[in-house]
Amino acid sequence: MTLKVKFILAVVAILTLSYGVMIVHSSQLQNRLVLGQAEQQAKMLYQQILLTRQWIADHQGLFLLQSQATRVNAFLTKPVLTTMNGQVLVKRNPAMVTRELSEYAAKNKMGWFRVTSLNPVNPDNKPDPFEQQSLQSFYQGAKERVSIERGREGRVLRYAAPLITETSCLGCHGEHGSHPGEIRGTLSVTVPIAWAEETIHRNNRTILLLGLLSVAGAIIVMLVLFNRLVAHPLNLLNKAMAAFPEKSPEHLGLTRANDEIGLLTRSFTTLCQRLSDSQRSLTAASEQGFRAEKLAALGQLTAGIAHEINNPLAGMLNCVKSMQQEPDNRDLHLRYLPLLHKGLKRIESTMRQLLNYGRVAPLRIHAVEIDTVILDCLELLDHRLRNIVVNLDLRFNDFCCIDAEAIKQIVMNITLNATQAMPEGGSLTIESRHDNGSVILTFADTGMGMSKEILDRIFDPFFTTKEVGEGTGLGLAVTLALVQRLGGQIEVTSVPGQGSTFVVSLPVDRQCPRNNRCE
Repeated sequence: MTLKVKFILAVVAILTLSYGVMIVHSSQLQNRLVLGQAEQQAKMLYQQILLTRQWIADHQGLFLLQSQATRVNAFLTKPVLTTMNGQVLVKRNPAMVTRELSEYAAKNKMGWFRVTSLNPVNPDNKPDPFEQQSLQSFYQGAKERVSIERGREGRVLRYAAPLITETSCLGCHGEHGSHPGEIRGTLSVTVPIAWAEETIHRNNRTILLLGLLSVAGAIIVMLVLFNRLVAHPLNLLNKAMAAFPEKSPEHLGLTRANDEIGLLTRSFTTLCQRLSDSQRSLTAASEQGFRAEKLAALGQLTAGIAHEINNPLAGMLNCVKSMQQEPDNRDLHLRYLPLLHKGLKRIESTMRQLLNYGRVAPLRIHAVEIDTVILDCLELLDHRLRNIVVNLDLRFNDFCCIDAEAIKQIVMNITLNATQAMPEGGSLTIESRHDNGSVILTFADTGMGMSKEILDRIFDPFFTTKEVGEGTGLGLAVTLALVQRLGGQIEVTSVPGQGSTFVVSLPVDRQCPRNNRCE
């Protein structure tokens, strides 16, 4: 998962959680406000009904002209009065007025209300479960009771408060044994709040839609900002890392902003500069070590090869001396001149090999016959191998593209290391073969071998087990460096007292152009 996806998912999660909490809190707040408003409405309606009932009670009832719409209250002692001019009046007590007002209110969906008691005179005023529980709680000291119920038309708020018997109420209720100040019953008010649920749902949908739009807008803004401020600079930095050291970071258009990525970019540029400086210093030190080891090996070769020059030189001097003593002896001259020529050619060959070996040059990949290079190195080391049996199994026998001087240095260093491990003589087996696009060179000696502790350090620069003046400790370190520069590998196995085996694997191209071969 990319950093961009993680970042966007985190932002979406945070915004979603925030809007979710907001919607839940808003819904609960709206619900509380609706319930509070409905409760206040119920209390106001309760007070208005009480005032209406009080006014009717204070005036000994309300009298209406009898008509088909005015029913007679059968529960009153004198429900009908006739005036002197013959008009019939129907009496309305507070309870009946309350019931008829409730019917009007219910028709207009403004709520409804009614008066009830535990022992109602009118069976139609029998309390329902809410009213019955309210009456019981009032007798126990409660002042009011509120409940939310769900009916056929949705949620309703029910409010109930006790009806206290007043003196003006005794005209109707005195005959039922009521006394002033006692709880006569309850007035329950029902306010519908189903309309509020739809409003709340509509508000929640609006908030959800706005939330989704906000999240989408935030994602778009985050994508643009992330791509511009984070992803693009990081991609440039990644490309710069992949291109280094072939291309310098300064040429890749890296961001120079004064932020964290800009600081990282500047640190990377500084690091690249330090790495380049270190690489140059390391290359110079490697070249110095390569040259030093080559010169050291050349010194050993020169010391050992001096007699190779002295022997033909001594014979040549004797020939010249004899020819000087007998300048007119033509037969002597004819016999000695070929010997002089042979000796000079031998000295010339030896010196040419030494000069070629001592030359310092960078790697040059060209056509080389590796088996011939190995034979040339062994010829140069002939004086060091006189008490050592050399077994050759050279089966590469073809040209390939590789650096000849590097191969010479590798062969010379490993062979010299083998001869030094066999001061009393022994055998050295050298093999060459082709394997899957690589040349495999194997050097196996029967020398002293090495312990694991020494084997772990043989490629360390300046590490040597030889006496002072016998080696620099750079031979195998230079060999490893050359093998790595050629893209190869070197492996060593050794058993103390049984000898060591060096296996060098170098990738080669056998399709090198013929006109680039070195003769």
